[in-house]
Amino acid sequence: MSAAAAAPDTGWVDVASERLEFARIAPGRAGTPLVFLHEGLGSIAAWRDFPRAVCDRLDAPGLVYSRRGYGRSTPLAGPRASDYLHREAWVVLPELLTRFGMVDAVLIGHSDGASIALLYAARHQPRAIAVMAPHVFVEDVTIEGIRVARAAWASGKLRAPLARLHDDPEGAFAGWNDGWLNPDFRQWNIEAEIAAIRCPVLAIQGYDDQYGTMAQLDRIAAAVQGPCRLLKLEHCGHSPQRDQPEAVIAALQELYAQVSAGPDRSG
Repeated sequence: MSAAAAAPDTGWVDVASERLEFARIAPGRAGTPLVFLHEGLGSIAAWRDFPRAVCDRLDAPGLVYSRRGYGRSTPLAGPRASDYLHREAWVVLPELLTRFGMVDAVLIGHSDGASIALLYAARHQPRAIAVMAPHVFVEDVTIEGIRVARAAWASGKLRAPLARLHDDPEGAFAGWNDGWLNPDFRQWNIEAEIAAIRCPVLAIQGYDDQYGTMAQLDRIAAAVQGPCRLLKLEHCGHSPQRDQPEAVIAALQELYAQVSAGPDRSG
């Protein structure tokens, strides 16, 4: 039995000098694994039952983890640098996937997690990526939405909900909010990097997303080299997996059927 197969279903793993909370879904299943990358205020708990629902529908094993500063993972030691998404994609995630034997995975990312999936695929070769509410450049609507979130935090509205998701809710919020509102981050843009992507891409966004417009999806489609499907959803905000779960899971099922029939490239 491999080290990955013998690993526990939940726990912590030390990766890139960070102690990260993880949960494995149906690790005994054969088939291409699914790896879920959470949003800027997310964690394992914030996904709710979505990863399990997707894995069960696709009959696939899965991995969910909380990035540093989120959930039960190592708290942040200070402000996030403006390259924190690049570091996650190019330092932490490759080591994590190697540790679990999942380099040949389908990545499913939401918001910040979607940007991480795109950056990872620019340098590595996942089986495919699915990105929900992705960011490849900073829009005015994004900054305004984050300012609204800051006001909600200051009023106390977000403290109790985030305390249920994170050991350090203040650090989780500040790490995300301060990072995006840092003036240096206004010029953040990953279109040049994602031009190297050749794996299949499924990009999903709602028309009512308060943090981004359809320009994000259109620029992804224009940049990547591999096949790219855009799914633009009515009556859907920043969290397609919550607002339109059936449409999202159906699209993931189609993507998975297309790519899981290929050769295993994990060796």
